[in-house]
Amino acid sequence: MESDTARGQSIVMRGISFALVAAIAFGAGVAAGSNGSAASIASHIPLVGDGLDATPDASVDLANFWKAWNALEEHYVITQASSTLPTVKDRLYGAIEGLASSYGDPYTVFFPPEEAKQFADTISGSFAGVGMEIDVKDGVLTVIAPLKGTPAEAAGVKAGDQIVAIDGKSTDGLSIDKAVTKIRGPIGTTVEITVVRGGKTFNFKIVRDTIQVPETDDGLDAASGVYRIALYEFTANSANLFNLAFERFRNSGSKKLVLDLRGNPGGYLDSAVDIASHFLPKGADIVTEDFDGKEPKQAHTSLGYSDVPRGTKIVMLIDGGSASASEILAGALQDNRAATLIGTRSFGKGSVQTLLDLDKGSLKITVARWITPAGHWIMGNGITPDIVVPFTQEDAAAGKDPQMARAVQFLTTGK
Repeated sequence: MESDTARGQSIVMRGISFALVAAIAFGAGVAAGSNGSAASIASHIPLVGDGLDATPDASVDLANFWKAWNALEEHYVITQASSTLPTVKDRLYGAIEGLASSYGDPYTVFFPPEEAKQFADTISGSFAGVGMEIDVKDGVLTVIAPLKGTPAEAAGVKAGDQIVAIDGKSTDGLSIDKAVTKIRGPIGTTVEITVVRGGKTFNFKIVRDTIQVPETDDGLDAASGVYRIALYEFTANSANLFNLAFERFRNSGSKKLVLDLRGNPGGYLDSAVDIASHFLPKGADIVTEDFDGKEPKQAHTSLGYSDVPRGTKIVMLIDGGSASASEILAGALQDNRAATLIGTRSFGKGSVQTLLDLDKGSLKITVARWITPAGHWIMGNGITPDIVVPFTQEDAAAGKDPQMARAVQFLTTGK
């Protein structure tokens, strides 16, 4: 998916940015639209097919809207030979798109029918891309993380890169979803991405491909006795793969575990809950959805597997490429004092979206925010590690991993 984004199994998708330019879809997703209560519905007519109220709001004066509509209808003149007049539906879709964008939320977006189909393809994973998740950070289109083993990673794209142009056209004011559409394309074709990194500009010509991402990687370091499980995404299968890796950890006899979520852009909420349940007692809070009083808060709690070997010390590694479901897992283990977090602050992607069908188009609406067990908002804030350890470009060039080294030091010496 070129979006990234997270999907819960009981929902369509929950808390993600939908910007992953690859052939996967995750983040912590988009909830399926729910009907209002019978009492609230009964007091409003007419209704659309999904039970949502379509009654005009009498307090809103739409005179200027219709004046503008009629003025354009009556007076607009085509001045370019290649131009055509928009249809009535085109104008209606444009009005809805403008309404959605007026909220200033990059995750609240209207998709006309063609874009709605592309979005459906995105969350089904049935397309090709370059393998990176993108989002808006401080008003700029930004790479959350290139996915391991993808064309974007091979080309040299880094987490934190600011995308300023796609195929030579500025991304200023471009929504995440429209950027995704521009970056995606047929296998074997090339997209040029211009990024700013550390004040310098870089151009990457990347050949699109089907994205195959390894979900987990694990192994024991014999010298230190530290066992590392790296998780690269949260798909529907990630929990099962993690369970297998976790069983190998248990069989290794090690009591020192590193959970590596660096560069993990997120995924299924259910996978994050399942993985957290290995480390938290049954009923412990993992994350809460806060609907700002419009609906009751919804808590997601541990299933309580209680299978961590007694005496095990746990470190979790995070960085600016850890987002969405990664932040949910990190926040849950940190707040419940089940792990020590090392690295740099996570991305800060913690909102929940609902997808509403509108006459073959789709409206994606932010309806809630993720909150950690201790009450911290993930959105815009991210998760701050207990021990901050930078990982510089110089470290990478020298083949060093100071964050992993610090984790080993902490697990072996307690300091």
